[in-house]
Amino acid sequence: MSDFLLDPEVIFLNHGSFGACPKTVFEEYQRWQRELERQPVRFLQRELPGLLADARRQVASYLGANANEVVFVANPTFAANTIARSLPLGPDDEVLISDHEYGACRFAFEHAAQQKGFRVVQQAIALPVESPEAIADAFWQGVTEKTKLIFLSHITSATALELPVAQICQRAREAGILTMIDGAHAPGQIDVDLCKLGADFYTATCHKWMCAPKGSGIFYAREDRQHLVEPLVVGWGWGAEKTFHRENEFIEHHEWLGTYDPSAFLTVPAAITWQNQVVTKEVRQRSRDLVHSAVHLAAQIDGIERVHPDSFYYQMGLIDVTAKCVDAEALKSRLYEKYRIEIPVIRWQDRIFIRVSAHAYTTQGDIQALIQALQEQLSPQNS
Repeated sequence: MSDFLLDPEVIFLNHGSFGACPKTVFEEYQRWQRELERQPVRFLQRELPGLLADARRQVASYLGANANEVVFVANPTFAANTIARSLPLGPDDEVLISDHEYGACRFAFEHAAQQKGFRVVQQAIALPVESPEAIADAFWQGVTEKTKLIFLSHITSATALELPVAQICQRAREAGILTMIDGAHAPGQIDVDLCKLGADFYTATCHKWMCAPKGSGIFYAREDRQHLVEPLVVGWGWGAEKTFHRENEFIEHHEWLGTYDPSAFLTVPAAITWQNQVVTKEVRQRSRDLVHSAVHLAAQIDGIERVHPDSFYYQMGLIDVTAKCVDAEALKSRLYEKYRIEIPVIRWQDRIFIRVSAHAYTTQGDIQALIQALQEQLSPQNS
């Protein structure tokens, strides 16, 4: 915990929502902010293009992509809106998603569907899952001759499930269907190689599991698909009188949106360095073991069930409290107010899950505190 700025009085088991930034990375973030304010004109007009290019090269290397295929965005919601509004989808077209997708990104496609007339199809992936192949087969049942785009999470937010996106991207390419993967929870939690993954488009946060400052994310577009992408915000990078001339139009169109604070983007290389030095395979495995411990111990409480086999989740896991008939918001509030445990209680379909996250700062004592709290709060007299 000493490496982070987290409140030591809070048991923080919710890294998955917004992440947590290490002190050294946050100091670098503040250094960039001070550099910006020292001489804004010099920084924004003369230095920023080169600084962003260097940061892009480093994050692209970390994710197994080419530097000219990646731009920084505030978050995956921004990238999802960009694709939903860019692609030439009409009344005869369908966008296929799963019923595990993050609400804000799903809303982006549903809103665009209202404007353009295409249809958003949600394909169910039932829980518990049996194998990656079974997930891919279940999802593929939603594909029709009208399917033009597949939008799918790499690791789902509500259900903490790794989906077999490489398999699905390969099937989609063979069928002539575009793919966009929401990797909000993937980089930093699992290894990501975008060239091998095979998606046409990919978006991710850097502020979650990569532990960069809030408001830093990436949007990847394969070079041969970039002509399909229009900027969500038209600014100086789009017109003939460009403020900066960069490597290609994809970067020009999407990188300069007007005056903004780029400090979070420029800090991503420091977060990558911190990841490489601190978040070793051993640290990731320890975090995963702590999550497994939480899931296994909770399942020993009468009425609490497991959701996924261990192989399907990493540093986030689910505790199914549906049978306890609890009020999700009330339970979340009690866990925080009485026990100072910050953890999400999620409604998904007709089920209620507690999603536990672990990172370098998590201890077995944190897990034991959660289990004790659940034993008390979910006892017959409280449930």
